Amino acid sequence: MPPTNPPATKRVTARPPNARANRAGPPPGTRSAALALLAAVFDRHRPLEEALDQLPAALDPRDRAAAHRLAAAVLRHAGSLDAVLEPHLRRQPPPVVRAALRMGAAELLHLGTPAHAAVDATVAVVPRPFAGLVNAVLRKVATEGAAALAALDAERLDTPPWLWSAWHAAYGPAVRGIARAHRLPVPLDITLAPGATPPEGAEQLPTGSWRLPEGTRVTDLPGFAEGAFWVQDAAAALPARLLGVRPGERVADLCAAPGGKTAQLAAAGGIVTAVEREPKRAARLRENLARLHLAVGVVEADAATWMPEEAGFDAVLLDAPCSATGIIRRHPDIPHLKRPKDIAPLVEAQARLLAQAARLLRPGGRLVLATCSLQPEEGEAHLARAATFGLAPDPIAPTELPGLRTALMRGGTLRTRPDMWEEKGGIDGFFAARFRKL
Repeated sequence: MPPTNPPATKRVTARPPNARANRAGPPPGTRSAALALLAAVFDRHRPLEEALDQLPAALDPRDRAAAHRLAAAVLRHAGSLDAVLEPHLRRQPPPVVRAALRMGAAELLHLGTPAHAAVDATVAVVPRPFAGLVNAVLRKVATEGAAALAALDAERLDTPPWLWSAWHAAYGPAVRGIARAHRLPVPLDITLAPGATPPEGAEQLPTGSWRLPEGTRVTDLPGFAEGAFWVQDAAAALPARLLGVRPGERVADLCAAPGGKTAQLAAAGGIVTAVEREPKRAARLRENLARLHLAVGVVEADAATWMPEEAGFDAVLLDAPCSATGIIRRHPDIPHLKRPKDIAPLVEAQARLLAQAARLLRPGGRLVLATCSLQPEEGEAHLARAATFGLAPDPIAPTELPGLRTALMRGGTLRTRPDMWEEKGGIDGFFAARFRKL
């Protein structure tokens, strides 16, 4: 469990998008790679991280990182960028040209790239017949775009209407803070292995996670290769802590990849079985656990039907697959990939997983259900279902959430939102509830 009286922390504030000017612009090769990433998301509806993995292996790491940053800026601000561009377009251009215009506008308005670098380099990556159009439009954006952007309700434009409506219904005026958080740069959070020293410049958060500034390359940090820590948002670290695993307890981690929560459970001394259905994700899970030098049994199976010969686990963590609307700040492609129709099938799958998780527990055993979603259907709605599976609520105490009392809901459940901890750089959206097996 998190300590009741954590060490004092320094304030880490996420900088606004324009705070770090890019004097020379992104390195060569970045814009072509960024266009490929945007085409994967907008045209083929593929996740940004998957598209990043499919970029040419020979691409310079600097170009890869810069392309990701540029594509992410476009995805975060697509609605407001389109509103700035629209007055300068007589008709809709082809998709590749639309993506290039968004990219150039993002550089001009959000990334601090000098106008000549942003315009000239964007013109260079579009088909020649559209070079004049792109040049003219982006020069207009360079001179008039900032004022046009300031006059817009950018937070609403950059949020799909169905999500805005759902969040307004669930959280009222906080919807605007949620949308604002999704438009800001995101710091890097890590969880330390027991006894490890935090990297230089890291600041401890009240819940025990450590935070580094936005733009930090985790693989460059001393101790990463040796397994001293792993990347994990402060909210994502809470469910495993709330499970309160004790040394020697048998623990099942369902839907375990990429392994941050698995690592927490093993580091706490649990005898952990990690269950993951997808072979590629299971391979990544094994790689991460190997780097961290943690002994965990990994099983490739569907957690909704998996039943080992020896069940009766002391504790089960179910971080169920969900719409992931709580982690948009780190994955800005999600609003462009998810649709309202996606929610109901996910809720049904979560209910099946919860029922099976209950079957795996011994009487008196503990279960934490978590989803990285802001949709109440994927969180609070499961509380009534849990009772039908023989699970009784085990309320979270205020002392278990230092610095996050506002995330403790009636009935002792957890609900973090991206608008919380704004002065510290924000936090992902998570729901978690704890139960005991009757």
